[in-house]
Order: sequence, then C-alpha cells, then structure tokens
Amino acid sequence: MQLKKFLLLMLSLSLLVMAGCGGGETKTNSNTIKIGVIRHLNASEEEFNGFMAKISETFSLKSGSHEVTYFDNLNSMQMALESGQINEISTYQCVANYLIARNPKIEILEGHTLEFIDAFCLALRESDAELRGQFDAVISEMRADGTLDNLTKEYITNVTGTADPPAVEFENIPGAAPLKIAITGDLPPLDLIRADGTPAGFNTAVLSAIGKRLNRNIELVQIDSAARAAALTSGQVDVIFWAIVPVSEIIPANADKPDGIELTSPYYRGKIVHIGLKKN
Repeated sequence: MQLKKFLLLMLSLSLLVMAGCGGGETKTNSNTIKIGVIRHLNASEEEFNGFMAKISETFSLKSGSHEVTYFDNLNSMQMALESGQINEISTYQCVANYLIARNPKIEILEGHTLEFIDAFCLALRESDAELRGQFDAVISEMRADGTLDNLTKEYITNVTGTADPPAVEFENIPGAAPLKIAITGDLPPLDLIRADGTPAGFNTAVLSAIGKRLNRNIELVQIDSAARAAALTSGQVDVIFWAIVPVSEIIPANADKPDGIELTSPYYRGKIVHIGLKKN
C-alpha cells in the first residue's frame, strides 16, 4: 500500500478512536473535535498519536483540531457519544448502518475528505504456521468460488432495518478436532451475538464455512475485545479476528501486531465512516 493511502487509514483510525467512551467535557475549546477510537492492542496510545503527528507533518495536513480518546469497546463509545463526552464515532460502514437502524438520534457525518478501507483477517499463533497456511488456502477458495461474496450479502449487505442477520449454524463433525475461536459480539454485524446468546455475525459465518472445508469443529469462546491477543497467545483460543494496519516508512510492521501472532490473508474489506448525533 502506498504511503498516501496509509495516511488516509491512520487519520481515519484516529477519528474512529474518538468514537470511544471517555471522560471530560465534550470540547476542550470550540474548535476541538473529540473522536473515539477502539484501543490498539500492541502499540501504546502515545506511539500511535506520534505516528499520526508524523504523518500530518509529512503531508502538511490542516484538518483542524482533533483530540483522540481510546476505548475498550463499541458500547462505551456509544455511551460517550450520547452523553456528549465525544463528538464522533469512527467505525465501519456496515457497523454504522446497523447502529443507525437502531438509534434514530445518530447519523453518518458527511464531508470527511479522508477515508480508509480496513482489511479483515484472522490471527493465529506464530507456531501454527501449517494451520495458517490451511486457512489461507480455504480463504482463497472461498473468494474464487463466490462463497465470501454470498456470505457478505447474507450477513451484511442484505441486513436492513432492525433485523439481525440470520443465526450461524455450526456443523458437528464426528471425531473432528475442535478449533477454539474467540468472539466478542462487539462489532455488529461483523462480530455479533444475538440477545438469546446465538452467534449471528458475518465473521462467525465465515468461520463456520472454513470449519466445514477444513473438517474441523468450531468451538466459540466469548471474550472481551481487549483480551483477544492474550487469549490467543496463552492458548485459550486458537483463532481471533483482526483488522490489518498497513505499514509504511512511518508505521512499523508490528505497530499493532503483538509478538507471537501471524495473520491470514484478508477475507473482507470495510470502509471507515464517522457517525455523530443528529443536530436539532
């Protein structure tokens, strides 16, 4: 990815952070926009703020005064937005559509000239190189035969109004080895758990299809988003969901990838947008 494209990513990520839940006043001054972003699991807030400052300096960007606040989950960001602790949430288009359908007080904010498309993948332990290769092969097959496109339509594109995407069915293969997959339910409709506890998100639908092709039983383990990396490296789970942060001369390759983790090829790409409260 070219550096300029990466710039768009990082600035969009900074806007996403501001969507998170934080304390304090809505604005430090009349020109400051507070944006919430999901907390990065490897790089510190200081490191990422440094990356973004370096990018702004390199490209002489004049995008106004932004204050980034980091949050552990989507729910806390929504609470912060509604309470006036932040001004915007930066999240994926499909997530924004899902939230807006359930909350008439929020809308997608227009006029953001910078945008980015994140690539979603799966993260496995570095020691599971053979399994990662199997995942990559299956993801490639599912992309080529249209399975990923069909799952995208069923669990994302065709999900309208307040209806949740359909529940995900997991085949029980007698004698097959289990794969423990971490889910958070915190990024609907990508990572979603319905009110009755049934997994219904696009990510788990993709994994169900992968499990069938690998002849493996899928065992879901619900954990907090911030605990994903630790759950993987400790052996509590075998696979977690991840979004790829592109690298450049400014952002190092391990900027948000904890040690001991390797990533599969992407299976979905999501555009980042900003949402905020409707003006009266």
